[in-house]
Amino acid sequence: MLINNPTGLIALSKREITRFLSVATQTLIPPLISTTLFLSIFGLTLGKRIDLSEAGITYLAFIIPGLMTMQAITSSYENASSSLFISRWHNHVQEVLLSPLSYFEMVLGILIGSLTRSAIVITSVLIVSLFFNPMPISHPFVVLYFAIFIPIIFSCCGMLAALWAEDFNMLTMWNTYIIMPCTFLGGVFHPMNLIPEKIRFFTQFNPMYYLVSGMRYGVIGVSDASIVRCMTVAGILAVSVFCLVVYLFKIGYKLRT
Repeated sequence: MLINNPTGLIALSKREITRFLSVATQTLIPPLISTTLFLSIFGLTLGKRIDLSEAGITYLAFIIPGLMTMQAITSSYENASSSLFISRWHNHVQEVLLSPLSYFEMVLGILIGSLTRSAIVITSVLIVSLFFNPMPISHPFVVLYFAIFIPIIFSCCGMLAALWAEDFNMLTMWNTYIIMPCTFLGGVFHPMNLIPEKIRFFTQFNPMYYLVSGMRYGVIGVSDASIVRCMTVAGILAVSVFCLVVYLFKIGYKLRT
């Protein structure tokens, strides 16, 4: 059995959830404001100039899953990275390392906090989007699949960044120079047929493209990529980065002083 100390796991998870709920004005409200602005500016204004009638959808409906994915990525990454880095910075990560928790349970406890925050954000973004474009969810199971695996991937990426970073500037580098550019280039705001063929080729190597496409298929039933491929990429990435983080905890990478 992987979970040998459910009481400790629940305690760590509660701590992580309480941490982001205590500063909800910084963790939960900003995604709603930015989503409203994106839907207002891109969806209602610029969207009128983009014709997606061949796909049977409006541009406003097209960008909603992209925004859900983007906010899931941002919230889960920021939650895990800030939690672990601050624990390292103030050296109270030692309390977790000395607790009767396995390394798997330590990582899982931090991960549950990020998953909870991401779930609240995704649900809130979806509710806000209904005021702009009321629509049913085409494939709820697919949406649930990506709503779980996307936060797992980027929570673990956040923990990797928190272990690697030596200061707050280094902590934000992954998100600034890698994650957000790849996310925007992954089709959050544009269908692939609107970009040049040469650039479109490189998109096939961008994992964000498959995550955005998978969420889009789940919400509106339209995707630029095969849903099987999207789910496979998400599953492989999630398992890989999770195992890597557990391994780094096990060897004490930048955790033991």
